[in-house]
Amino acid sequence: MRLAVVRLTHASDLPLPSYATAGSAGLDLLAAIDADVELAPGARSLVPCGIAIALPLGFEAQVRPRSGLALKHGVTLLNTPGTIDSDYRGEIKATLINHGGTAFLVKRGMKIAQLVVSRHETVELEEVQELPASERGTGGFGSTGLMHASTGRKHA
Repeated sequence: MRLAVVRLTHASDLPLPSYATAGSAGLDLLAAIDADVELAPGARSLVPCGIAIALPLGFEAQVRPRSGLALKHGVTLLNTPGTIDSDYRGEIKATLINHGGTAFLVKRGMKIAQLVVSRHETVELEEVQELPASERGTGGFGSTGLMHASTGRKHA
């Protein structure tokens, strides 16, 4: 699949997003900022990525966190995954938040998020009076426990 992308003027010196490895699911998004952004603990910032895309109808793109930033620095994304609809033509941006204990410096060209493109279905809602039964039923929010059934222990 080919994806139309515009590199915006303020990112003209930055490379286009790319896959880090042949097996990567997400394209690395870069910070297209003019000056470093310091994220204090608990702070958040909307960071431009310097690109706009045109997704085909029936596709979406999700902006997702980078696991290394989350583990090493406590920096992740709010509203994750952020959905980009096929009819959006504006700049892709990432809302970073620092859950870490120290300030984090976002630098120009830094890998700050990843973009995963996937097909999706559009559904037609059919209102019914009752849903078909399932093994789980209405149980949710921890109702299946924390441990696998084969361990013989179920923790709530």
